[in-house]
Amino acid sequence: MINTDEKAIDEILDRGVEQVFSEKEELKKLLMSGKQIKLYCGYDPTASSLHIGNAISIKKLSEFQKLGHKVIFLVGDFTALIGDPTDKSAARPKLIKEEIEENAKYYKKQASIFLDFDGENPAEIRYNSEWNDKLSFRDLIELSSNFTVQQMLHRDMFEKRMEEEKPIYLHEFLYPLAQAYDSVVMDVDLEIGGNDQMFNMMRGRDLQKIINKREKFVLTMKLLADNDGAKMGKSEGNAIFLDEKPENIYGTVMSLGDGFIANTYELITDKPIEEIEEMRKQIEDGSVNPRDLKMQLAFDLVETFYNEQEAQKAEEAFKTQFQEKGIPENIEEIVVVEGKDILDLLVEISFASSKSEARRKINEGAVKLDDEKVADFNLPSFGNKSEKILKLGRKIIRLKVKSL
Repeated sequence: MINTDEKAIDEILDRGVEQVFSEKEELKKLLMSGKQIKLYCGYDPTASSLHIGNAISIKKLSEFQKLGHKVIFLVGDFTALIGDPTDKSAARPKLIKEEIEENAKYYKKQASIFLDFDGENPAEIRYNSEWNDKLSFRDLIELSSNFTVQQMLHRDMFEKRMEEEKPIYLHEFLYPLAQAYDSVVMDVDLEIGGNDQMFNMMRGRDLQKIINKREKFVLTMKLLADNDGAKMGKSEGNAIFLDEKPENIYGTVMSLGDGFIANTYELITDKPIEEIEEMRKQIEDGSVNPRDLKMQLAFDLVETFYNEQEAQKAEEAFKTQFQEKGIPENIEEIVVVEGKDILDLLVEISFASSKSEARRKINEGAVKLDDEKVADFNLPSFGNKSEKILKLGRKIIRLKVKSL
């Protein structure tokens, strides 16, 4: 049975959604018709775990599944060999087949947090090597004849690379073509993905019209970011992987800026939109302590990815470590020279990826030594102490002083 409840459909097409092509009303009309549609989202196994950004689109897939529609969870084991150039200032390092297979090993289990792979309407898991490995060079020429070099160069990051005289490799042009072919082979009605994937998904829409002579809708999701557009992700060093320990997930959420709270609730949870909007107002007018909301969000995410018991344990561990000033005994420990440049230190111990990022974290007041904000770029004097605790968000390390 296909659920055609208008309120439920409006919720799916509005919540966390950036854009719908061709038109949102046309997709709504299709969903209201009672016809079962086929939709998918692709996930390249470039890491050994899915992350919270992937969870946004997986959750959206699950919402369509609950309405009775056919969902495909596509593992891009072939496209991962090419490497998605989206938002990249240089070509991605190439992965070997064995790395990709190892990375994808637990994707189905992690996607099961939201998707049902059993039951009366099970989600289907597929791998795009099934069809792409069978393409001949003749097939590739035929497919590529449907696109122009100008179309590919129109991508923002390619234009930027040309301006900076950085190389653009031919295989990078083939990535959107390979992704587009996925839509044709599976003959889908809809593709879902992050807003940064719009170019690739639209090429699939083009190819579906050319080869299968029919429409394919594209639904782009908002990216997880704060109110100023600062993203959560691997490049930013604040990604939450779905296989992380509960206490690490909890701690990472607590280290995020307040601007992430309502946006994360909108994209990852089922909390009613009305309550989320009220939360936004409370944060803006200062009528609520954002820390309390963040603790609830951290609890809710751990409960979603694990269970209530693990969420309670993670919360207790956080309170012991940070709120009650308890420091675990088994944290990493290093010896430093008093007066050392703290920017260098933060990079050396992987608290920051660069000195500029380290400087920004210090200026934001995020770096603490024995719970006092670091205000200088040289390591402060230890006084009579032989050691101090250095913290940045959920990262914590014990420093032992070595005097000159």
